[in-house]
Amino acid sequence: MSEEKKEKLNQEEVVETCENQTCEDNTEQEVSEQQEQTVESVKAEYEAKLKEEQDKYLRVHADFENIKKRLEKEKYQAIDYASEKFAKDLLVPIDTLEMALAAEESSKDLDAQELLKKLKEGVELTIKNFYTVFEKHEITPIDTDGEFDPNFHDAVMQVDSEDHEDGQIVQQLQKGYKYKDRLLRPAMVSICKK
Repeated sequence: MSEEKKEKLNQEEVVETCENQTCEDNTEQEVSEQQEQTVESVKAEYEAKLKEEQDKYLRVHADFENIKKRLEKEKYQAIDYASEKFAKDLLVPIDTLEMALAAEESSKDLDAQELLKKLKEGVELTIKNFYTVFEKHEITPIDTDGEFDPNFHDAVMQVDSEDHEDGQIVQQLQKGYKYKDRLLRPAMVSICKK
C-alpha cells in the first residue's frame, strides 16, 4: 500500500472515530439531559405531594383547633347553666309562697285562728314542694337518729341525758343535707355526754 492510501485510511478512521465519539458524546448528553428531566419531574412530583400533604395537615389542624375551642366553650356554658334545672324546679315552691301571701290578703274577713291554720297549711305545702324538688335532684336530709358521725354531724353542744348513751345524738338543732354522696351541710346536733 502506498503512503497516500495509508494516510487516507487513517484520516477516515479518525473521522469515523470522531463521528463515533461525537455521537457517543451526544448520546451521553441526551441521556444526561433525560436523567436531569426525570429527576426534575420526580422532584416536582414529590414537591407537589408534599405541598398537598402540608395543606391536608393544616386543614386537619385547623379543624382540630376549632373543635377544641367549641368544646371548651360548651364546657363553660355547661358549667354556667348547670343549675338551670334545679332553679326551674325551685319556682314551684316560690309560687306556693306567693299564693299563700295573696290568700292572706283576700281573706281579711277570717278570724285569727282560721288565718293561722291556712298559713300553716301553706307553709307545709311549700316545704313539701321543696322536699319534692330536693328528692328529684338527689338532695337528701342527713339522718340524726343514733350515733354521732363527725363526717355528717356537727356537735355544737353536749348535754346530759338519761335516755341516751354517751356519744349519741340527743337533739337536732339544724338539718343537714347531702347531694348524692357529697355533704352539702352537716347537721347541727347536741350529743349526750355522761
